[in-house]
Amino acid sequence: MVHEPNGAKAVRYCTGLSGHSSSCSRLQACLFTFKSSSAKPELAQASCVRRPRRWELPSREASTSPLVSPACSYALPPDSPSPTKVALQHTYRHHFKFITMEVLLGITGKDFTLIAASKAAMRGATILKASDDKTRVLNTHTLMAFSGEAGDTVQFAEYIQANVQLYSMRNNMELSPAATANFVRGELASALRSRKPYTVNLLLGGYDTIADKPTLYWIDYLASQAPLPYAAHGYAQYYCLSLLDKHHHPDIDYEQGMKIMRMCTEELKRRLPIDFKGVLVKVITKDGIKDVEYEDDVKVAIP
Repeated sequence: MVHEPNGAKAVRYCTGLSGHSSSCSRLQACLFTFKSSSAKPELAQASCVRRPRRWELPSREASTSPLVSPACSYALPPDSPSPTKVALQHTYRHHFKFITMEVLLGITGKDFTLIAASKAAMRGATILKASDDKTRVLNTHTLMAFSGEAGDTVQFAEYIQANVQLYSMRNNMELSPAATANFVRGELASALRSRKPYTVNLLLGGYDTIADKPTLYWIDYLASQAPLPYAAHGYAQYYCLSLLDKHHHPDIDYEQGMKIMRMCTEELKRRLPIDFKGVLVKVITKDGIKDVEYEDDVKVAIP
């Protein structure tokens, strides 16, 4: 313990960087002062003592280098990118890694919800199947479409489907689309914080018989959830959201919804460099879920 001239007591704590006792040159020493009139410790001075590194700048240059932390004599290599640039690059790689060439589209109207999913099951640039169904019926009025890693998507979709149907059997009632979306989001959030996260992006469409309105929920692999009037996943979001912004409104009927869907698929055929083998379309109304006979060859003029 060191006594200062002003009567304040100073205690120097030394904590090893590796968690073991070592020489002072390998320790990080922080000096705290405890005033006799106050019970709270105040930081008087902090000095970082580190082992010299081969690429560490001299102290005179380190004081003026923009890449040096002001708290201690720690410097980055002169030719290294800035921390901001590194963070942005990591964000871009993390985001685009999970954007697939699969197509998921969802549109709500006055009394219906349309869900469309591409038929191509792909592995890289290879199409393994040309009639794949990327949707699962959860209950009478709820449908889930999925895209992402092949193993994760099917396993997670079947897990959700089984649990939603088990709830209906145990309680003699069906979950609403909103309750189902929250359950799905909770399962994704729990898996995300475990050692086995799911790499899946979802569209959950349904018809709420109590509120008497169609619903659509956008859910991504980070367990983000949003109720939307229209939504897209994969590369479809880059080409179709502008069309949906322009032509969609809440009171469209079924024929107008199918026309907008054909506009989107025509735009995808024109812009995407791959053949996604068309889309499988299903509609959810108050009467249940039905398959739609969707003709991919029908041309629609975009106004």
